[in-house]
Amino acid sequence: MALKIRLARGGTKKRPFYRIVVADSRSPRDGRFIERLGVYNPLLPKDSEKRISFDEDRVKHWLGHGAKPTDRVARFLGDANILEFKPGNNPQKANPKAKAQERAEAARLAAEEAAQAEKEAAEAPAEEAPAEEAPAEEAPAEEAPTEETNEGAETES
Repeated sequence: MALKIRLARGGTKKRPFYRIVVADSRSPRDGRFIERLGVYNPLLPKDSEKRISFDEDRVKHWLGHGAKPTDRVARFLGDANILEFKPGNNPQKANPKAKAQERAEAARLAAEEAAQAEKEAAEAPAEEAPAEEAPAEEAPAEEAPTEETNEGAETES
């Protein structure tokens, strides 16, 4: 039996409340579970102690028996120093495709170049900018002779 430590939703419409439970991975999200380990109330402020509460001993017990936490629960356990959590470290999630990886790499390189240029600009000594000279007036362009002047200049053959 594959065990999961996951969230089971409760509460009303637009007012979510979650229980942290251990359940068989085949059972429905809000359905049958083995044991309730704690609660998560996303409506409370992030710095509130009552936002997330769970029984650490029971969580460690179930982790020892092979229960796998979901990403959200793993984040909670990582914040409580029970489990080492690294975002994006889940092999079950698909990695971005090649095109998305190329775009992310290009964005990263552009950000590095901008940071390097900013750093160089900050390190360069503040030299006084030379006064910009007004552009010299351009000489009038020679006008091409018009047809009228050509007519008078024609010679007889």
